[in-house]
Amino acid sequence: MASASPTDMAAGGEWGGERLDLAAYLERIGYPGDPRPELETLIAIHRAHVTAIPFENLDIVLGRGISLGLEDLQTKLVRRRRGGYCYEHGLLFAAALERIGFSLIRLIARVNPRRPEPGPRTHMLSRVLIDGRPWLADVGFGAGLLEPIPLEAGTTVDQEGWHYRLERDGEGAWLAAARQGEQWSDLYAFTLERQRPIDYVVANHFTQTHPRSPFVGQPVAFSNAIGVRHRLKGLELRIERPDGGHEQRELTTRERDEALREIFGIVLSPPDLAALPARAAAP
Repeated sequence: MASASPTDMAAGGEWGGERLDLAAYLERIGYPGDPRPELETLIAIHRAHVTAIPFENLDIVLGRGISLGLEDLQTKLVRRRRGGYCYEHGLLFAAALERIGFSLIRLIARVNPRRPEPGPRTHMLSRVLIDGRPWLADVGFGAGLLEPIPLEAGTTVDQEGWHYRLERDGEGAWLAAARQGEQWSDLYAFTLERQRPIDYVVANHFTQTHPRSPFVGQPVAFSNAIGVRHRLKGLELRIERPDGGHEQRELTTRERDEALREIFGIVLSPPDLAALPARAAAP
């Protein structure tokens, strides 16, 4: 199973970002012009990334695993125009921001932190500092932010009808939540402790191998567009809108394969499509 070592990730520097082909990345997300380390640029690139590159776990269910080496990320998400899950999105995005000249630290979060049995910290996000003001940037949550938001307690934002807020919990952590319709739900909790490459290597290993991981056993994909979000889990396709409205239906395997191509922009070979499981096996 492919997996990047800390050495692979950090070759040429702690994160190896100088090896990023920034022009190719910007072309992949459809960002024109000469980016500068300014708030307007951060907002535009964040939105472009989220709406251009899908979230997906297909290499995991195909038995290939996920490499976090920057060259592998560029090959998969940029050159092959595939998607990825949070570490792939987050590491590629952070490398691009640093190449542009932004100052940031990479963070890790616990998803659904207030459920009865919280899981481990397995989600990647970043804090970006612009003119002394911190911003939360997160392009890899799937059903997450379209744009960065101020990293300030009490922040509530409306992004094309999708609502998000940041709070502090009683233990000093930050808690991010999202609203669909009138219902608020937790996304994740995090602290501002700087992460190192090995932290994501360990989290990535858990996320792509542990039987409790939601990304093991069946296809998962998200696609974000203005005013609508598509989710695929196994053969179930769900279409969500900011007002809480949604449609849900069960697909045939042929319809799923068409949805991967037409909705999510993921093109797989016929043998790979045939190898995708319809749903997770019963435990």
